[in-house]
Amino acid sequence: MITLFLGLNKTLFPLFRSFLLIAIVLFLGGQLKLNAQSQAIETSGDILLFALPATALGSTIIIGDKKGTWQFTKGFLVNQALTLGLKYTTDKKRPFNNGDRAFPSGHTSTTFQSASFIQRRYGWKYGIPAYVLAAYTGYSRINAQKHDGWDVLAGAVVGIGSSYLFTTPYQKEHMELTFTSWENQYLLGFTYKF
Repeated sequence: MITLFLGLNKTLFPLFRSFLLIAIVLFLGGQLKLNAQSQAIETSGDILLFALPATALGSTIIIGDKKGTWQFTKGFLVNQALTLGLKYTTDKKRPFNNGDRAFPSGHTSTTFQSASFIQRRYGWKYGIPAYVLAAYTGYSRINAQKHDGWDVLAGAVVGIGSSYLFTTPYQKEHMELTFTSWENQYLLGFTYKF
């Protein structure tokens, strides 16, 4: 067994870095004045629409998980096809006459597909933060009066379902990652068993 420790000062695990960036964006969005709060919530939801899929796909590429990359791609394409197909066949009006094709929420289906991929492929340790961000995106769509609860719920179901069709757990019996922190020092451990 070979054990290699890398300090996070030099090498930051890609998933943690992406979630940290998203958290900073959300924090800064929350610091805006009350009269601009709704706009900040909507904007941060729009950012998450791109950030979560980029995090999910980018992580598979960075760690060399080719099978995961293909699984994410298949789930993403099915999710988009189902979401757009339902939008055009139902043609439900958005709340407060804010447009057409509300059902299901595309923002929500995309972020939940990405979150469920992360959870299913890499476990709940990474899945819980991803699901929290996906749920926040759903909330941002309701807050912006673009969708109602049914649109968001349907988007979550379509997103999770399309991901679960193709995603299998990552086989990592031969490798283990650990994280430790103390007094402003961080340590990432990597163990590889032959």
